Amino acid sequence: MEEIKIQTLPFDARFPNVNQTKHCWQNYYDYSKCVAAKGEEYPPCQRFFKAYKTLCLNEWIEKWDAQKEEGTLPFRVD
Repeated sequence: MEEIKIQTLPFDARFPNVNQTKHCWQNYYDYSKCVAAKGEEYPPCQRFFKAYKTLCLNEWIEKWDAQKEEGTLPFRVD
């Protein structure tokens, strides 16, 4: 049986407040840009992925993924 390792995100000084919405969005944005530039398997991209999956509500992620596919997300992913 595979061992599951559970971790919390380390403190990010850019987001000192309790409300983590901007932190969530920034990591989603950074992950999308990183994957477009380097690919999903690039280790720094995985850090952004883990961060946004931890911080963001699933409904938000689903909405942003749908917007990305439709081309209506407020930033371009090249």
